[in-house]
Amino acid sequence: MVKKVIVIGSGFAGLSAASFMAKAGWQVTVLEKQSGPGGRARQLQQAGFTFDMGPSWYWMPDVFERYFASFGKEVKQYYQLQRLDPSYRIYWEQSFTDLPASLYEFKKLIDTWEPGAAAKLDRFLKEAAYKYKTGMQKLVYKPGQSVTEFLDADVLKGLFRLDLFTSIKTHIHKYFQHPQIRQMLEFPILFLGALPENTPALYSLMNYADIVGGTWYPQGGMYSIVHGMHHLALSLGVEFHFNENVTHIEVEAGAAKKVRTQQHTYEADVVIGSADYHFIESSLLQPEYRTYTPEYWEQRLLAPSSLLYYVGLNKRLEKIRHHMLFFDAPFDQHAQQIYLRKQWPDHPLFYVCAPSVTDDTVAPPGCENLFFLIPVAAGLTGDDEALRNRYFDAIIRRFEERIGQSIAGNIVFRQSFGNSNFVDEYNSFKGNAYGLANTLRQTALLKPSCRSRKVPNLFYAGQLTVPGPGVPPSLISGEVVAKEVLKYYSR
Repeated sequence: MVKKVIVIGSGFAGLSAASFMAKAGWQVTVLEKQSGPGGRARQLQQAGFTFDMGPSWYWMPDVFERYFASFGKEVKQYYQLQRLDPSYRIYWEQSFTDLPASLYEFKKLIDTWEPGAAAKLDRFLKEAAYKYKTGMQKLVYKPGQSVTEFLDADVLKGLFRLDLFTSIKTHIHKYFQHPQIRQMLEFPILFLGALPENTPALYSLMNYADIVGGTWYPQGGMYSIVHGMHHLALSLGVEFHFNENVTHIEVEAGAAKKVRTQQHTYEADVVIGSADYHFIESSLLQPEYRTYTPEYWEQRLLAPSSLLYYVGLNKRLEKIRHHMLFFDAPFDQHAQQIYLRKQWPDHPLFYVCAPSVTDDTVAPPGCENLFFLIPVAAGLTGDDEALRNRYFDAIIRRFEERIGQSIAGNIVFRQSFGNSNFVDEYNSFKGNAYGLANTLRQTALLKPSCRSRKVPNLFYAGQLTVPGPGVPPSLISGEVVAKEVLKYYSR
């Protein structure tokens, strides 16, 4: 008899888990509260504009290639990729820098800032390459169920090279003196959920992904990945039910037997929760079946939330880039307000994505598609319209000043998305956007387990469990949990 698995949530982790379970011959049903797949990677279409509502960076193309290859497919069967050159632009206080895609050109650039930096970068990237190979090809595929998983000869042999006990800040500062090089290399850490001084140097693998792996763009936007994964899942026989909000997981004789939505009840041999882990535990399970206490969750260090703005202009802008980072404000002050003081930032750094620079399909002719993101602390209150307007006006002024063009009078569409939306629409714990911070105390076995300790046939995928936040880790999370389910049922 074919076994049934219910997957709660159709974000990247849920789509991945569903497809791997279907490939293994299971009957798979995905339940999603939104009107379509994607979770936080949904798409917004308004006034002729098409916005990616969540992730906008395509890094680690090898992870996507590996994912589709697991099903005998290729990325190009689902979407077309273009490498961005320059990869992105950074606006400093008085100038800006375009980061070239070419490693040769990148090294030439930083050598003009700090003589000898190119040779140092070679040594830095050699270590980062090792961490990337070990971290992204071995460690992230571990389910974090036992310390014995890490008794791998290659991992043990290179344990000290992984720099687990050195901070990324110390590691970067050991190589480079120039403040802009340091800040540029620390930038990816901002979204890992902790200050650079509290993040293991293992995560220099992100610098390898950035500088060597490159920044790419899937034509049609990041939703093209969702679209491709959804169609792959359908071809494998996965059944999707949208607009079905899960309200309860029914546990009988110690096992999850049924999943209830506002409309129906579904029977299951296994349940995989790829929606917000905290929500599933605290809202869908009876207290006696929860693995973690409220005190446990309160002690977790969360990655940031985000204040987002989707903006359509009725004109094109000159000489802007697809990705633009605005580091024209004090980096340390904003980082401390996110991670230490947990307050609304006084003078935030922000990010702008302009996909219409690369893709004519995401905006009407002669128009520009802009996506603004301000990283903010999770769990903040006061996220009202007045606050959103105040921040929007502030960053628009800075944007106009830095690019030397006006846009305020050309906005024909604008929509915001903040902490309260993350809570309401994604059941996000404290409105976080990226999951748990990647600190040493929240790595591997120290993350919330991908398998319930109280309900043996209840499993978890997504950014609050292994391996962690980000699109590539979410794809991997679905594969990891599917393998754990199959291992459990092969006993």
